[in-house]
Amino acid sequence: MTNCAINGCFEVKVVHVPFTFVPDPVGGTEIYVDGLARSLLSYGVESVIVAPSQAACEPYEYKGLRVRRFRSVVEGTDALRELYGAGDYAAATAFGRVLDEERADAVHLHAFTRAVSVLLVRAAKERELPVFFTYHTPTVSCQRGTLLLRGKQVCDGVLGVRRCTGCALEGHGLPGKAANILSHVPYSVGRALERAGLSGGIWTALRMTDLVRMRHAAIRALLWEVDEIVALKEWVRALLLENGVPASKITLSPHGLSSDGPIGEPTIDVAEGPLRVAFLGRTDRVKGVDTLINAVCSAPDLQIELHLYGVVQGAGDQSYWSGLQNLAARDGRITFFPAVEHEDVIPLLRKYHLLAVPSRWLETGPLVVLEAFAAGAPVLGSRLGGLIDWVRHGENGLLIEPESVPAWADALRRCAHDRPFVAHLRRGVRPPRSTDEVANDMATLYRRHAPTADLKSVRGLYSALSRNFRGAIRNTGAFKGS
Repeated sequence: MTNCAINGCFEVKVVHVPFTFVPDPVGGTEIYVDGLARSLLSYGVESVIVAPSQAACEPYEYKGLRVRRFRSVVEGTDALRELYGAGDYAAATAFGRVLDEERADAVHLHAFTRAVSVLLVRAAKERELPVFFTYHTPTVSCQRGTLLLRGKQVCDGVLGVRRCTGCALEGHGLPGKAANILSHVPYSVGRALERAGLSGGIWTALRMTDLVRMRHAAIRALLWEVDEIVALKEWVRALLLENGVPASKITLSPHGLSSDGPIGEPTIDVAEGPLRVAFLGRTDRVKGVDTLINAVCSAPDLQIELHLYGVVQGAGDQSYWSGLQNLAARDGRITFFPAVEHEDVIPLLRKYHLLAVPSRWLETGPLVVLEAFAAGAPVLGSRLGGLIDWVRHGENGLLIEPESVPAWADALRRCAHDRPFVAHLRRGVRPPRSTDEVANDMATLYRRHAPTADLKSVRGLYSALSRNFRGAIRNTGAFKGS
């Protein structure tokens, strides 16, 4: 720990912007940001979490971390331009006010959404702040959200309007031929429909080429305007390079785990009772839990207990989760549980023989794999994305074809019947990388762009003058209602 951090002062102050934050339901990105912010203290870096919210919220603390929220609310009859294009101007304005008050040295974006948009990058740049971006999920650049072309094969991620439009429409349920036809609709048709105020159903499908064009422009603007991009996996780095991002602008820094101790021993005997398998994660279709449930249901004689711990983040997640409960309703071996607190995950996983990660998209994590390894539990994971980097087939887990119910059933059956093999997988588990190592990477990155003391003084003067100027303008009534 630096002397500066020990004495309560810091060399650099960074604003971190995730999708959301506690007390809202959180996922792996927010857990990553939480752990990173705490580990950065040891490197003289002060962190403030600044996340969008649908309600006004006073600043608060979460377990010692300072948290601020800026408001982003869906309004009007057509939010598609904000969703696919530059983003929410009102949210960016509110974010700018937070930057003026915090007087940070840098901004680090961990999301790319309507609220956390390229407009936030520009708000930071107006204040001469460096901006960093971490690519956490395929939704950053993939309109379908999975980086699986037509849902069948891994995509190279190169942005192309026609290909991405057809793939996205097919992902929304359109037949392939219809999706291909609509991918050739001229942009002008989409703009005409927008002017007419038409959206939803067929109208949005007809607008999709123009919407995807806008989205690609926003993605390229983000990648061009930020100072550096953090890739959590090699596949992310390759995707960025394919889309023209200079190699010098990319920092490869894999996930780490916030853990105070070495790998723990599982508390369940490898030969004890039915095979106990856990799933922990978001209740989103891309996580592939339906494949796992169908695999268990297809093997009625299998001695297994499947426990599902779901993080519900919205109406769509809740709908999918309810559908899963209906799917498993007649199988007493499958039990649903609410999400658990992050600090309870590793102790919980020590009670299971295996963790299942049946994702149908390219993961940059998920962090729960590292948590399983910290608990000494092997992992059954889809043969996709980041899981391939962490799970060594036959050594610390098994890699299984995604969405293949027979393949998942076979893997579960093998582990249930061959407990010495499960013991072998346990012995292959190795300590995961630590969040402290990630923090070291990020601190190095921040200092490369951190302002000098003189520049900080100039920025402070600029912020004060800017606030005073805007206050004077509002007092004149020139911007009534601002």
